Amino acid sequence: MSTDNGTVYLLQDDADGWASPGPADEVITDAVLAATDLTVEEIGDIDGYVDETALRRVVSDGGEPETFAVEGHTVTVSADGLVDVA
Repeated sequence: MSTDNGTVYLLQDDADGWASPGPADEVITDAVLAATDLTVEEIGDIDGYVDETALRRVVSDGGEPETFAVEGHTVTVSADGLVDVA
């Protein structure tokens, strides 16, 4: 998720419970993999599921959460950069 404005970063919990920033496409993919039985091959490129401009607006401007579907699962990215998969 890179553009002329740079990469969008989101927060990802590590094994010790700390949250650290990571590139949005990696963080979203990891969150979906952790919460579902999907594989990386089934997910493919996250750019096909979410509009980067909308995602940037959420994390940069504190906008409303961005919600989108990934292979039948609902993914929500909140203004604090956290990803929830249902």
